[in-house]
Amino acid sequence: MVGSTPGTATADERGRTLRHGRAERAGLLPEHLDRLAEEAERYLGPSPQHPWYAGAVLLAGRGGTVALHRAIGSAVRYARYDEKSDRAVELAPQDRIAAAEDTVYDLASLSKLFTSLLAVQQIERGALALDRPVAAYLPEFGAAGKQAVTVRQLLTHTSGFRSWIPLYEAPTYEARLGLIWNEAPATAPGSAYLYSDLNLISLQLVLERITGRPLDALLHDEITAPLGMRRTRYNPPASWKPGIAATEDARRPWSGIDRGPVWGEVHDENAYCLGGVAGHAGVFSCAWDLAVLARTLLNGGLYGRARILRPDSVELLFTDFNTAFPGHEHGLGFELYQHWYMGAMATPRSAGHTGFTGTSIVIDPGTDTFLVLLANSVHPVRTWRSGSAPRVAAGDALARAVPVRPAHGGESWFAGMARGTTATLTLPPSPPAAQRRLGCALWWDTEPGVGTVALEASPGSGGAWRPVPFTTALPGKAAVEHPAGSVTGWSGRVWHEVSADLTDWPTEPVRLRWRYTTGPLYVGRGVYVDGLRIVEDGRVLFDESRPHDAARIEARGWTRSPN
Repeated sequence: MVGSTPGTATADERGRTLRHGRAERAGLLPEHLDRLAEEAERYLGPSPQHPWYAGAVLLAGRGGTVALHRAIGSAVRYARYDEKSDRAVELAPQDRIAAAEDTVYDLASLSKLFTSLLAVQQIERGALALDRPVAAYLPEFGAAGKQAVTVRQLLTHTSGFRSWIPLYEAPTYEARLGLIWNEAPATAPGSAYLYSDLNLISLQLVLERITGRPLDALLHDEITAPLGMRRTRYNPPASWKPGIAATEDARRPWSGIDRGPVWGEVHDENAYCLGGVAGHAGVFSCAWDLAVLARTLLNGGLYGRARILRPDSVELLFTDFNTAFPGHEHGLGFELYQHWYMGAMATPRSAGHTGFTGTSIVIDPGTDTFLVLLANSVHPVRTWRSGSAPRVAAGDALARAVPVRPAHGGESWFAGMARGTTATLTLPPSPPAAQRRLGCALWWDTEPGVGTVALEASPGSGGAWRPVPFTTALPGKAAVEHPAGSVTGWSGRVWHEVSADLTDWPTEPVRLRWRYTTGPLYVGRGVYVDGLRIVEDGRVLFDESRPHDAARIEARGWTRSPN
């Protein structure tokens, strides 16, 4: 809809909307959604010493169905933090507030996604150009060597800005802006990836300059009001406070400002000193509203009758603009393919973000799934939590809940999703033959470069295992050679037909095995093998569909699975 106004759509245009429903309705496996919730409960306890969060709201869905929406723990639990004992002073039971499904959380850096969406809207309308210098819109920005920094570099964190500066130490708003104008890039613009709050603060200033409207008004008018996101805004009113999760007992030295317990106001110090409205932090929201946003993007920018972006604009969010910086894949504003918090939901097109307060969102177009985790993990203090284990666990569970149907029906071999393990699937010795070939179907999704699945052979009489080169092929496409005998990373969530030449052993029996090795921190969705056969000139030497042959397969860490 070129030229359409956000919030409107043609009479025959509808975007899928959300409703609660059972896992089966969403095409998800209920036992793995149950595990998602069970895993999340664990992090209310020592993780490893203190709770990772005081409470959280979990939301997971697929298509138009929210199949899991659950609150755990407390939205408000602690009165203050005692740094001398590293303990929290708990509120009396009657004064605590349990987390609820509609609890509002300080999103922290998830706010960057809204600023990015607003920028993409302006790009769509022609008011902002992706590769134009920021200084063309904000002449003040061009000082200190930033004259060549582009809008694209702000959105992909390649501007050269260091991660942050203490704007709150400047006495006035004008002085805080002056710190940004006079900040020199730490690296040459476009030469490196460096995540920085200053990128999105600068983008906020661009948006406000070209539209003549403050960022909070833009958020309301262009995104939250059209989509009906009624519990998403900057600076929530005092009447919202009982339904907002508390954050940190903010005091020096761990906080930049002495504020005491923060509840109902933005946690981030720079956003606070900017009046609570900032491009990098400051948005408050609930899980359902973020699910609506996720569904909108999966719909190509449309929710119900409300359109906020065209499909080609949404595509910019899921396209990697940082191919020069492997490991830092990035769409416009959205991070891509990040196992460290997406877990097994990570694919080259999975988009998301995290927030310092304990929030995260993951959107996977390949499976049409979305995951929201909102937590107050800085309550009572930021030092109590480290890493992203709850986020990874939730991503793993939702990814596992999306079934992988066997290539030939029935069941296939599945190597599991355990970390730091090696699983082997070993075939019995096949008799000597001059032209033996292995054929099977292979499906893999592993942590790139760390998780590997390898085909190996050993003489039937015993001996060391060695790699067996093989090819993989998709219907209608040329075969891909794997001379090292292994694959890693993302295969496209489709089955590949495998063919391996075994002519190196013409006069002796040979054993074959698939070996899957995982890293210590993260895994992908895993590895599946189906339809194992060894043939010679049409003569079948081994076929796992024959009960006698199947019974001789040695499976260590692999199991038969219908999904």
